[in-house]
Amino acid sequence: MDLESIADELYGLPPTDFIGARTRHAAAARTAGDRDLAGKIGALRRPTLSAWASNLLVRGEPDAVVGLLRLGEGLREAHQELDRKQLRELSGQQHRLTAALARQARQLAADAGHPVSEEVQREVELTLHAVLADPQAAQEWAVGHLVKPLTPPVGFPAAAVSGTPQRAAGSPSPRSGRPAGRDDRDTAKSPDRSAKDQRREAERMKKLTQARQAAETAGQQAHQREDELRQAESERDQAERQLHEAEERATALAQEVKAAQEHQREARSALDQARHRATDAARTARTARGGAQAAHARAERLEADEK
Repeated sequence: MDLESIADELYGLPPTDFIGARTRHAAAARTAGDRDLAGKIGALRRPTLSAWASNLLVRGEPDAVVGLLRLGEGLREAHQELDRKQLRELSGQQHRLTAALARQARQLAADAGHPVSEEVQREVELTLHAVLADPQAAQEWAVGHLVKPLTPPVGFPAAAVSGTPQRAAGSPSPRSGRPAGRDDRDTAKSPDRSAKDQRREAERMKKLTQARQAAETAGQQAHQREDELRQAESERDQAERQLHEAEERATALAQEVKAAQEHQREARSALDQARHRATDAARTARTARGGAQAAHARAERLEADEK
């Protein structure tokens, strides 16, 4: 196996299993004579719980991953052009989506047999905000080999609504949804400049539309996963109730079986005693019959002698 395949395997394991598996792979590489690979394997760091949960999300929800990456790309490209209203709208979509995906990551961890805390879930959500804000973070996350949670940059609207694009010094505040820095001088632009601005605006609107569509798609997928989560939790609760009822029935039946076994032992003991008494009575009866027969014989002999 190459380093990439080994890393894929290791970062899919719970953190508690990481060190042992890494040691085995490094030892196998050394045995095969590949000391360089063994050294690289040994340098792989064990992930934190939140990094592991984030890696599970990448592996378990590929459609949501694609939607989040597209949304982040559109947001980053449109960020400098958006007005405050648009930022608030998209920021709300981002927070809903990242919160839903963080909950899904927590459920995936529980399904893998290692439940995580709300604090870990919050770290996953911060990682997802970083993915939206930073293309390098997005690329690192999408590989599925995180070793620690990512931190979103300050000022990006995914991390805070206060991340409204900054205006140049002395420029007027945006009005009526117009981007900052545009004023009445637009009327003095040349036709070529105006056409260029129109193309730029059209491209900006296209990217904004794509970002909104990506957010909507990813949000729908997240809602679907939440519905599936609620259904799974309902089925789990029902199964737990059924198990509890079955255990209660098993306990009652076990008590009944125990009582029946005790009754059986008592009946067997009574039968044994009755058999002993019957044997003793039969022996006594035989003795009595023998005595009676002997007495009868003596009486007959006496009668014969008298005659």
